[in-house]
Amino acid sequence: MTENKILELQDIRREFRMGSEIVRALKGVSFDVRSGEFLTIMGSSGSGKTTLLNTLGCLDKPTEGTYLLDGVDVRKLSRNDLARLRNHKIGFVFQAYNLLPRTSALENVELPLLYNPKISIKARKERAIRSLEAVGLGDRLGHMPNQLSGGQQQRVAIARALVNEPVMILADEATGNLDSRTSFSIMALIQDLNAQGKTIVFVTHEPDIASFSSRTVMLKDGKVVKDSINENRRSARDVLASLPVTEDY
Repeated sequence: MTENKILELQDIRREFRMGSEIVRALKGVSFDVRSGEFLTIMGSSGSGKTTLLNTLGCLDKPTEGTYLLDGVDVRKLSRNDLARLRNHKIGFVFQAYNLLPRTSALENVELPLLYNPKISIKARKERAIRSLEAVGLGDRLGHMPNQLSGGQQQRVAIARALVNEPVMILADEATGNLDSRTSFSIMALIQDLNAQGKTIVFVTHEPDIASFSSRTVMLKDGKVVKDSINENRRSARDVLASLPVTEDY
């Protein structure tokens, strides 16, 4: 593996059988993601974006092609090994937050560490607190999701994604349920994490969101039609600062 490549996709194809039909969702997708990159993957409905997301997240295996995640060939792994790789290498952030409703912010963030027997209860709690402090929620540890705003819930989800110190954060439409101000606030946090060296892969259909990343891969009909560096990358903090002041987000 070339040093500092976190993801390597080579000619990834994914086919599904629907009755007598074969649906070709991915038709030979190839690209790399280097350590510390902030990549957005864009595409309209039916472009293969969701199938690619599931492949990147080790939730699904490609029919053909090679996918290396931090040097590991995903297609060669058993279901259990895949789950282990997912838990240790990838931090997921979803559009719907996916927090447990009757569980505090701290306990939600601790969840990924429950599957790691090498981490003591004390260390687990300390790491979860550090993650929540990193996203600006050090004063909300005991709050339940229904006591938090949408933006705060997404910050808890990001803290949960960070707690295992993954090689990549994989975000799926992570600002899709948020108003504009809160979206920019979350993007500012993600840009901060990226500036600290975190590798981010952000799936979106919004060009506005893609403009905050360093590079965009565009999908259409299961193929990469464009892979471009964002020369005029925007700062979410600058956009936030230009908005009229309202109450806390």
